[in-house]
Amino acid sequence: MSSEIFGWEWLSAYREPLLSGAQVLLIVLLAWLLQRLLVRGLGRLGARYPQLPPGLLLPLRGGLRWLIVGSALMLVLERLGVSAQVLWTALTGFVAVAALAFFAIWSVLSNMFCALLIFVLTPFRIGDCIEVIESADKPGVRGRVLEINLFYTTLEDLTGDAPGTWVQVPNSLFFQKAVRRWRNGELPSARKLES
Repeated sequence: MSSEIFGWEWLSAYREPLLSGAQVLLIVLLAWLLQRLLVRGLGRLGARYPQLPPGLLLPLRGGLRWLIVGSALMLVLERLGVSAQVLWTALTGFVAVAALAFFAIWSVLSNMFCALLIFVLTPFRIGDCIEVIESADKPGVRGRVLEINLFYTTLEDLTGDAPGTWVQVPNSLFFQKAVRRWRNGELPSARKLES
């Protein structure tokens, strides 16, 4: 009777679409809020630990953003009537393709993971002189560390035929070979290395 008084009888006809729309709006709002909180938290983490490079935090931020957007999209599609079986079939198909792609780009991911280990374990730092030892009787790549990114560590070659040139060493190589490190940023003279 009260709905007839206020003229709200139309509301009962549109109640279900309005409720679904409100739920979709709430999902989008919560996903946006969660994404903002995570970005702010990662920003504070980067400010608190300055040894974490921006090259590490940026992909982490992007990955979390895509995870939140993907989850919100799945929830919105479910609210709009897409069956859970279709969603799970699409998701498992995507995961299977992603697993195949993961194995196809294993060396790239290996270098990225090794970069993460270099940043966390700090076996060497920018400015240190290092040498990647090939074997006991052969010298390896030697130089001053200029830059560490997700794929390569750039060394300034201080010895050899072309001093001053740059050498990019894949990050995974540092965990496959022995590494000699000089913290003062100076390589010892060649006579000291031979003895």
